[in-house]
Formats: sequence, structure tokens, C-alpha cells
Amino acid sequence: MPSALTYPGVYVEEVPSGVRTITGVATSITAFIGRALRGPVNTPVRVQSFAEYSRLFGGLWQPSTLSYAANQFFQHGGSDALIVRVFNGTVSTSTATITLATAGGSLVLEAASPGTWGSALRATVDHLTRDTADTLLFNLLIEELDRPGGTRAIASEQFRNVSVDPTSPRFVNTVLNEQSALVNVRTSAPATESPTDATVSVANPDGTATAAGTLGSDGNPIADAQITGDQNARTGIFALESADLFNLLCIPPRTPTNDLANATWAAAATYCQTRRAMLIVDAPAAWTSNPATAIATAVTGVNTLRGVIGNDAAINAAAYFPRLRMPDPLSENRLADFAPCGAVAGIISRTDVQRGVWKAPAGLAASFSGAQGLTYTMTDPQNGQLNPIGLNCLRSFPVTGHLVWGARTLAGADLLASEWKYLPVRRFALFLEESLYRGTQWVVFEPNDEPLWGNIRLNIGAFMQTLFRQGAFQGASPRDAYFVKCDHETTTQNDIDRGVVNILVGFAPLKPAEFVVLKIQQMAGQVEV
Repeated sequence: MPSALTYPGVYVEEVPSGVRTITGVATSITAFIGRALRGPVNTPVRVQSFAEYSRLFGGLWQPSTLSYAANQFFQHGGSDALIVRVFNGTVSTSTATITLATAGGSLVLEAASPGTWGSALRATVDHLTRDTADTLLFNLLIEELDRPGGTRAIASEQFRNVSVDPTSPRFVNTVLNEQSALVNVRTSAPATESPTDATVSVANPDGTATAAGTLGSDGNPIADAQITGDQNARTGIFALESADLFNLLCIPPRTPTNDLANATWAAAATYCQTRRAMLIVDAPAAWTSNPATAIATAVTGVNTLRGVIGNDAAINAAAYFPRLRMPDPLSENRLADFAPCGAVAGIISRTDVQRGVWKAPAGLAASFSGAQGLTYTMTDPQNGQLNPIGLNCLRSFPVTGHLVWGARTLAGADLLASEWKYLPVRRFALFLEESLYRGTQWVVFEPNDEPLWGNIRLNIGAFMQTLFRQGAFQGASPRDAYFVKCDHETTTQNDIDRGVVNILVGFAPLKPAEFVVLKIQQMAGQVEV
């Protein structure tokens, strides 16, 4: 009611309705971890096209399986990715620098990220500033050339009227570190001397280092240690702690010929379990190295992998076999073998948009774009050996092409009888958990009594009803499809005394028609009466 009724008349008061709309979270934001040509290290960067990836991380690069996976993700319908670049080497010594001379010292600039790309940087200084009497002011032009020692700039940044004076609002350190995508300041210039007019590049045309700075390095091929990372330092997979949400995790092979260790997959699956995400596991290339024993090797391999990951974390992982054969744009479009994780994640994203997260990302609609073949072509009986142990197969069919022909989690082996056997069921449950977790934050510290419980039932019920109308549940009526319970039965007086409110949400998931059985009967001769 109004705070004080002091004068006769009409008082107007707005009464809260208690309606708080719950919005479903994204379902196919895909995180990629691997080696890249350039870009921030151990920092998740959101990209929404391969053109944006190329601008930030350097595009396709043969030593980078990450670049090919990201390209295939967008090629197959993906639209939202988080890129985590990991680096095997010392970042500081692998980052190119440019030294700009002053009378009594120098201003040392460094490339924004490690890599040989920084060796193509060039800096130009002039003093045609707004106040030529101010000797601390100067203009700075940073250019990225088409090659080390080249002459054609492919990107440039210009910073006018910057100063070496730390008290200036245009202090060069602050301006570059906050606004430049090409360089940062490594060593400040003397506060009383601005750089002399000059054009300085990192490398000569022959690629050798000069007194103008030091060359960059791409580091060594990454190892499993860079991927598993360190939780306290937030490196490797733990760099995703800085990301608000991701739904799928792809870790391409360390190099085109070196696969991840099972222990790395286990660490990634465990992390996905804590973040309500799914891990896409690529079958090792070694499983198909001998076609005569490929199926037997795959059976042994997936069982070993599941044993290392553990049945608890296996519900948040899905494995795909075999690999794709696709043209390599960097090798005159000759066919090469690629891990399928990026393409599969793109297909999952496309399926979510077209049908919903409750639809299995497999079948005739789950076709690969640009694939020329698979590293192993299996028969139906061979598929029948792998599907019951939870290994999703990629198949080639005469007319429909190359398809994803499985939708099970790693816990989907028939022997385990897991309730999370199917990938769409697990992903839909994760979607509900994350959406309701975020959509019920307003409940915290509210009075724990029937008015609150009623509002909870109203808001969650409205969200579940919307999903029901979209066809996300089994059942012909809402009563058959879901329930939301929050009352004295779920929250006892003891719970109230402890500050706990319990909400029980149940749903009947849609399960894929994995086996379609046609029963055909020959009719006996019919006698008309």
C-alpha cells in the first residue's frame, strides 16, 4: 500500500503481477580449443563467421587443425563459436617487437599476440601534431604488411597526437593497449623524449631480424598439457571459465597426425559436466589405419575410452567415427582426412535452428557439405556392432550422400541402460537445467511461502507450456508431458527454517526413432460373402 495516507483522495499504486518470463538459453554455442596462427592466447573469443575468425586468428593454416574445424563448423550451419587459442612456447619471446628510437632511450612496441605474423609489422612516426611546440606529442602509424619485409599494407591503424607523458590523456601506453588490435607497449619511452621521425619494420625483405626489433615465432606443436591447462591460471580448457555459456566443446587433434590422449578427453568430459555442455569426441585416425581390423579396433577403442572417461562423465560426451575426406584449400584442393568434430557441431547447430534441441542431429537431414568420402566405409552389420556400444557412425549412402547416422552419448551403450542414452535427450535436459537455473535467480532471498511457490509454478509452468506447444515433449496434453511442483510437499517446514525452497520439474522427453520396424504380412485369399 502507499507509504502514507495523509490527505483525502484517490491513491494509485502499481502492484507487481509476479510474472517473470523465463527465456531459453542458447543451445549450440561451440567452444574450440587448439592452435592458431595468431590471436589472444588462453582467452575465449566469440566469432560468428569464418571471416571474423580469419581476421582475428589468421584463417586456415595447415599446422592448425583448429582452423579447419572452425571453417567446417560455419560451413555446416554453425553460427556462434568461442575460440580458445593455446600456445606451446614462451609468449614473450615468441612475440615480435618494434623498437622506436629516442634520444635517451627507446619505445618498444610488441605485436598484440605471439606468432610470425608480427614479423610483418611496420611503424611510422612523425611530429605533424596539433601542437608542434609540444615535443612530447607525435603521430604513430602501425601497418601490417602482406609479408615480412613487404611493401603492401593489408591492415593499418593510425594514432594521432599521442604522448610519452604519463599524465597526458593521450598517453601512448594507454591508447595503444586499449585501442590497438595490432600492437601493445612493452617498454615505455622516457617521459621527456618522443620517438624520432622514422619508418621502422620488424624484418628485412630477406626475413632476417634487424635492430628495429625481434621476429615472432609460432611456437612448437601443442601437446596435451596445453589443452588440459591449469584451473588456477585459467589456461587450456579452463580458459572457458571466462565464458558465460557454451553448449558444445570441440578439441581437434593436436596436429593433423597426432590425436589427443584418452586422459585429455576425460578431463574435457569432466569439465563439460560441470558446465552443462556436451563434448564431441573424434575417433583417432589409428582406428582405420588397417581396414581389415578397423571395426574391431573401434570396438576396443571406444570401450577403453569410456572406461577412462567414466560412466558419470560419459553422459556429457558423444563420439563419432570415422573421419571425413574433404578437399584441402591449402593443398590445391587435394583430399585430406579431417576430424569430424567441427562439421558435426555445425550440423547440430543447424538442426537446433531448424527443428529444436530435442531433435536428434542425425538422419537424412544431417548431411555433410563438401565431403568427398569417409576414411572407412562400413556396412549395416558393421554399423550394428558399433551402435550398441555408443559409437556414432558416419555413413555413406548411394543417393543421400554422407550422413551422421547415430545420436547416442558415450553412455549410450545398451549394456549400461542409461537414462541419458540418447544425445537429444541429454542435450534437452541440459537446456532445461541452464534455462531454469538462470530464469529463477529472482527467487533468491524472496519470502519462502505460498505466494512465492505460486509464482514459481506460474513462471516455470509458462516456460514448459511454451516448449510443449513447440513439440518438445511426449504426450497429447500438458499433464502427460511435464509437471512443476513447488508446495508444502516439496518444501517442508524444516526446509523453510533452513532457507531452502525445493522445485520439482519433470518432463517426458522425445526419444529418436532409432529403429524403424516394418511388419509386412501376406494376405490370404479373401472370399466375398
